[in-house]
Amino acid sequence: MTAIERPTPVQRTRRLTVLAAAVFAVAVPVIQGLTGFGLSQAEFAAAGDQTLQVAGYAFSIWGLLYLGILIYAGRQALPQTGESLLINRMGWPSAVALFGIGLWIVVAALDLKAASVVVIFASLLALLVPLLALGRTIRTTGVMDRDRWFLIWPLSALAGWLTIAAPLNLITTATAFDALPAFVSPTGWAVIAIAVVFLIAIEVTLYLRTMTYSLPIAWGLIGAFVAEQERNPLLGFTALGAAFLLVVAAVILVFGLERGIERPR
Repeated sequence: MTAIERPTPVQRTRRLTVLAAAVFAVAVPVIQGLTGFGLSQAEFAAAGDQTLQVAGYAFSIWGLLYLGILIYAGRQALPQTGESLLINRMGWPSAVALFGIGLWIVVAALDLKAASVVVIFASLLALLVPLLALGRTIRTTGVMDRDRWFLIWPLSALAGWLTIAAPLNLITTATAFDALPAFVSPTGWAVIAIAVVFLIAIEVTLYLRTMTYSLPIAWGLIGAFVAEQERNPLLGFTALGAAFLLVVAAVILVFGLERGIERPR
């Protein structure tokens, strides 16, 4: 087991900050739903979704993501949870990301499109950069280790979804501002976005070797196929093909290369 040290007062402060950020992230959309504050996410996206759409059902993944967030934040805040390397190094970055996804709801409700792009990319980078920096530790964390169940899986899943949500937010905002460069067609930009997301997903999966990063991206790509298959078949089937190839590649990278990864001593 990696969790062997009890948290110090400074570490407990960090842990409580993570818990507060998680509660904020989950509470903001609930409060918006109850009060009707500002634009809904669907209304916010409608102003620029002519280039690339994702079926509404795909966003139901947030239910699982929020559950994972609360489990991660609650477990790391418990006094009996030891101070592992992953808990230590992912604490502040995850707090930034969790605060960011709650803040995104606020800026979207206020129709602050440019700010929404900044917030969602900041949240993505806050998670993805330290996850990659801790890649070797993540690869060598055992399947039964609590850090894999309660930290790696929920945070990598959130990072995966943000990996596809951030470019979608960017291309939606650029469309709303009529800012997509004209030398490529809107469909071309959407296909480029899908290709970039696919390539990033492959590289990160190769490094982290966890399916929980890849599956939310594939889920989002399938949502794009469902939304675009009739309106723009080329774009829709490109998204479907990318989703299929990503799942196949992720299975090979995670399970086919399993014997070649480092093992904890």
